[in-house]
Amino acid sequence: MQCKTILAAMLKVTASSTLALGLLAAPAAAQRLAATPGIETATFAGGCFWCVEVDFDKVDGVVATTSGFMGGTTQKPTYKQVSGGNTGHTEVVEVKYDPKKVSYERLVYVFWRTIDPLDKDGQFCDRGNMYRTAIFYHSDEQKKIAESSKAAIDASKKLGKPIVTEITTASEFTAAEDSHQDFYKKDPGRYYSYRAGCGRDARIKALWGDEAGGKVASQ
Repeated sequence: MQCKTILAAMLKVTASSTLALGLLAAPAAAQRLAATPGIETATFAGGCFWCVEVDFDKVDGVVATTSGFMGGTTQKPTYKQVSGGNTGHTEVVEVKYDPKKVSYERLVYVFWRTIDPLDKDGQFCDRGNMYRTAIFYHSDEQKKIAESSKAAIDASKKLGKPIVTEITTASEFTAAEDSHQDFYKKDPGRYYSYRAGCGRDARIKALWGDEAGGKVASQ
């Protein structure tokens, strides 16, 4: 069983009403932001969505992040269904951002440098198709930027192997239960223990060096 699945099982959600409210809260917030003039959407799959949320919450110009699922066939899946590996979904984070403050190019740059894009079978200690990496584009322009960025990294041979991360059109997004939203704020001790134990940051540092975490390496 994946480390994160073990930790998630320890979360205590004691009432069905709480679960129902949790399922509605994140989509409602996202809908309000979607209706805000000038706010755009990016969607990234980078393994554990708890971790991806943290990485993008640090980026100036990102106004909201929502953990959820994309890329599968089951309608409105739950975390339990996705973690079972039979829905075809992967964990994603929907990023709402202000393009006047941060570009999509910058978000893609950060994404690459906060994941292991050479791993086709999961991310770090979390294994399985539901932890595969992907960029889900919402426009032809996003597709062009993502593909160009991927090609540039491959051409540089910086990673030693070709990137296996999928770049594909965005499909229906389903927000995860409220217990998974902003998990690093709700239970920082458990979150940071998981992240360290999973070896995420160590592997990213080994792959990306001074660029790890989305830093711009000095020339």
